[in-house]
Amino acid sequence: MKVAYWPGCVSRGFTPELHGSMQAVAPLLDLELIELDRASCCGAGVIAESNQELADTLNARTLALAGQTEGELMMNICSTCQGAQSECQERLDASGEYREQINSTLEAEGLAYEKGLVTNKNFLWLLVEEIGLDNLKKKVKKPLTGLKVGPFYGCYIVRPTDRLGIDAEHPRDTYMEQVIEALGGEVIDYAGVHKCCGFPIVTMNKQASMKMAGTHLADATDAEADCLVVPCPLCHLNLDLQQPVAAAAVGRDLSMPVLHLPQLVGLAFGLEPKELGMQRHVIKPTSVIDWSTAVVGAADGSHAGW
Repeated sequence: MKVAYWPGCVSRGFTPELHGSMQAVAPLLDLELIELDRASCCGAGVIAESNQELADTLNARTLALAGQTEGELMMNICSTCQGAQSECQERLDASGEYREQINSTLEAEGLAYEKGLVTNKNFLWLLVEEIGLDNLKKKVKKPLTGLKVGPFYGCYIVRPTDRLGIDAEHPRDTYMEQVIEALGGEVIDYAGVHKCCGFPIVTMNKQASMKMAGTHLADATDAEADCLVVPCPLCHLNLDLQQPVAAAAVGRDLSMPVLHLPQLVGLAFGLEPKELGMQRHVIKPTSVIDWSTAVVGAADGSHAGW
């Protein structure tokens, strides 16, 4: 299956292990990634606060580039991108006059956004809706047996539900749990599953942001999770990169590994931690996970050198 692939800017900057692990996992899922290397940042909602038209133009340009590929749909690996681009599409699809206004800017590059031309799905959605859980299970080589995984959705991929197509037929706010179980892991429920990681306010109120992240990590720890998994690199930045600061903000000794979704899939498919960029994490996943035979929780630390 060919997909127009939008990795986003964070996965190619702060979290290259996400981009790399997606590229490693894609062939195992029979996915051919057509990378949109000329696409721009989605704006993460920040640009829109100052200039909505500029933000929509940037995202319309990305969607127009995707429409020019042979991909059956467009796939992203950042739920913040999913949220920003879904909002843009909703606005553009609602007004032909506004589409014309945006397209007049894109015209210089020979691009145009067309209503209904591109379906944009986060990797999580694609796993469940396009590949299917049964097919996913068949590809598992090392089941995540004994691994207690806490899903962390963040904001942009679960609300608003109508814009994101979350309904009884597409319960996308439960897909992480379904994928974890398909990979053989144990789902851990805790208070922060659908809450904000705090990243959107980190530059305005870092203390509040770190307290939010620390609270979620502490709740997952209290629920006896071995690790968290996220579909968003911005969540990963707040929960992993900033974890030492977040721990101080809540006065807790935290050591919670946070995995990108493609990394979790890659582990179950038999890929090695180094192939998935695990060594780049601040909180090393090898502190709780042993891949020597099958994936189990509470490793003895003998693989800490990975």
